[in-house]
Amino acid sequence: MSNIAVVGDKESILGFSAIGIDIYECYEAEEIKSTIQKLVDENYAIIYITENAEIKVSDFISKFQKHKTPAIVSIPQNTGNLKYGETKIKEMVQKAVGIEINFK
Repeated sequence: MSNIAVVGDKESILGFSAIGIDIYECYEAEEIKSTIQKLVDENYAIIYITENAEIKVSDFISKFQKHKTPAIVSIPQNTGNLKYGETKIKEMVQKAVGIEINFK
């Protein structure tokens, strides 16, 4: 079993299986939460999650931000980038180091 997983809609995550990453197709908030909890319980180190899925469960995911693992990383879905993950990274960096970063 891989230490890396990706959670989201089928069209956005299917390609990750070709490189050996475990994929978990989820659409509804409760299904996403239970999948993430299962992955945490199974000691996954990195969990990629599509932006649409993360938006649905952002409060649930925020409780894992205080721990070293798993790293939960937002990725764009196949329909395009919502810039949700980018905004989160900006906020975390600004909080950690006190400066704002700009993406181009």
